[in-house]
Amino acid sequence: MKDKLLNWLNLVLVADVFLVLFGFGWLAIAAIGNAAGINLGLDLWHKLWQPVFNPAIGILMGGAILSGIISWVSRKFLSNQ
Repeated sequence: MKDKLLNWLNLVLVADVFLVLFGFGWLAIAAIGNAAGINLGLDLWHKLWQPVFNPAIGILMGGAILSGIISWVSRKFLSNQ
């Protein structure tokens, strides 16, 4: 059960990492375009920050902490059996 949970958590975290990296790439390109006077979607990125990218970063941090805690607990308590 623990292994299945960790595999699922890792799959979600990998997908979330790619979403966060995509958002960062979009922000960088849109900011450069905005500085050059080209509209590359910076306003849309700002609209999506709160409902999409902010929770994705929170899920990524929370999942990494949860994965570490599960790993620590399993090494600490389940390795003695």
